[in-house]
Amino acid sequence: MEHHLHIKNMVCPRCIATVTEVLTRQGLTVREVKLGEAVVTGEVNDTAVAEALREQGFELLQEKDEQLTDLIKTTLLEYQRHLEEDYQPLTTSVYLAEKLGLSYQHLSKVFSQQTGTTIEKYLIRLKIERVKELISYGELTLSEIAHRLQYSSVQHLSNQFKKVTGTSVTDYKKAPTAERLPLDKLV
Repeated sequence: MEHHLHIKNMVCPRCIATVTEVLTRQGLTVREVKLGEAVVTGEVNDTAVAEALREQGFELLQEKDEQLTDLIKTTLLEYQRHLEEDYQPLTTSVYLAEKLGLSYQHLSKVFSQQTGTTIEKYLIRLKIERVKELISYGELTLSEIAHRLQYSSVQHLSNQFKKVTGTSVTDYKKAPTAERLPLDKLV
C-alpha cells in the first residue's frame, strides 16, 4: 500500500537525500521524495518513522493544516527562486494560489493560524536570509542583490534588512561572524 508522508523542515536537496536514507532504514520502499513530502510503500510505523526523522531534524506532520503550512513554506522557497529568475514575476498571492490550487485567502488564514505570522512577513524573512547568503559570497554588489531579489531600490532592501535583523547591511558586512538563520528556524 502506498503512503504519502508529509515532512516538516525539508529545505534543500541534502534534506531529500537524508529523508530518503531515513525512510529506507525504516524498511520502507521509497517511491519519491521531494521537499516536504515522501511517497513510500510498506508497513509504516508512524512512531518509529517520526522518531527517526526527528533525530535528523525533521518532523512528521499529521494534521492537515500543519501539512498545508509546510507546503506553503516549501512553495515560498520555490517562489523566491521564481523572483530571482523571472523578469516579471507573478505576485506571491497568484503564485501560491496557482501552485497549490487553493485561494490565497484560505492559504493566508491557515498559515497565520499555524505560524502566528503572515505569509508576507515570512517571505520577507526568507528574502533577508537570501540577502545574507548573497552578501557572504561577496560576488554581487548590494545594488545587484536588490535587483536580483526584485527590491525596488537599494534603500528599500537596506530598510527591510535593518527592520528584520536590527542591524544595517554595512554593519552586517563588517561583523566577523555574521549570523544566518537556518531556513527551518524562520517563523
